[in-house]
Amino acid sequence: MPRTTDPADPADPADPADPTELTGPTEPTGPTNPTDPDALLALDTAVRDAVAVRLTGTGRAEASPTVTVDLRAKGELRSLRAVLAVTELPGFVCMCLGDVRLEFLGADGDRLALAALHHGRTLAWSGWDGHAVLADGNALLHWLAGHGCSEPLRQAEQEAERWAVERAEEESWLAAVPAALADLAQVLLEPSVTGSVPSAEFLAELRERLRAATPDPVARTLEVLAWYGAGSGRYSGFAAHEATPGRLLGEVPIAGIVAALLSPDAERRHELGAVRHLISWKSRPRQQRDVDSLPRDLRARLLRAAREDYDPDSLAVAERWLTPNR
Repeated sequence: MPRTTDPADPADPADPADPTELTGPTEPTGPTNPTDPDALLALDTAVRDAVAVRLTGTGRAEASPTVTVDLRAKGELRSLRAVLAVTELPGFVCMCLGDVRLEFLGADGDRLALAALHHGRTLAWSGWDGHAVLADGNALLHWLAGHGCSEPLRQAEQEAERWAVERAEEESWLAAVPAALADLAQVLLEPSVTGSVPSAEFLAELRERLRAATPDPVARTLEVLAWYGAGSGRYSGFAAHEATPGRLLGEVPIAGIVAALLSPDAERRHELGAVRHLISWKSRPRQQRDVDSLPRDLRARLLRAAREDYDPDSLAVAERWLTPNR
């Protein structure tokens, strides 16, 4: 299909200096109906006579080459208009620059419309008050990739993989929540949503529930150790909600943690929770002394668990903390 990567194509207008040409008003004022048919079709109407579209990477995709696609080739304009279909104008405005600008050019080289793709899901255009939600963002990403602008698709795929990993970690963590706290699942996730830290009163409620449901301190500590070992399992760089069981363990005397780990019921998942707790930043009031007090054989057990499960960076921290006679 005809296209050029020459950003100085004389038929193409210069890039706009004013970012509001892409985003429209900062404070959306309408339409009051987010599914107003005329508004949803407005961009399609504006570009129906386009003969070319200039694709310029911005923001995260700034390194992408500028590509001009000739839309006069059979089916090109129709296929692009199809993947630009939008379903809703909810009124929000993303404050980033977007991933790629789509500058639609008329037969005389005049600009018909300038839109920006954001995160593979929404379009910004000055004819709308706020962003429009794409009917099929993935289809537009693949259209762009097929026309020489592949960076937005690559980034979207990486983001999808990251979200899948994070979702799996969240499900693992929720599955390990002790039964006595299961009805609080959504509340327990709030630190990752709001950035808040669990209050002392909430932590006290968790401790009381656990104590009432599992009176035996060894069994109760094993529950919390298994919970803390779930999810990402990382000692740093994890979702904020994963810190809650670590806060509970910080109030368990080290003798109680040792007793739980020496119990015949202790398994690898409990060892991993203990490693994570003991090597995390300021996880205990007397962290150094507590780690030094661990029986030598137990420290070796914990270190073996870390060596079999941890990534290199986490393992390096575990080695520093748990290697006997360090």
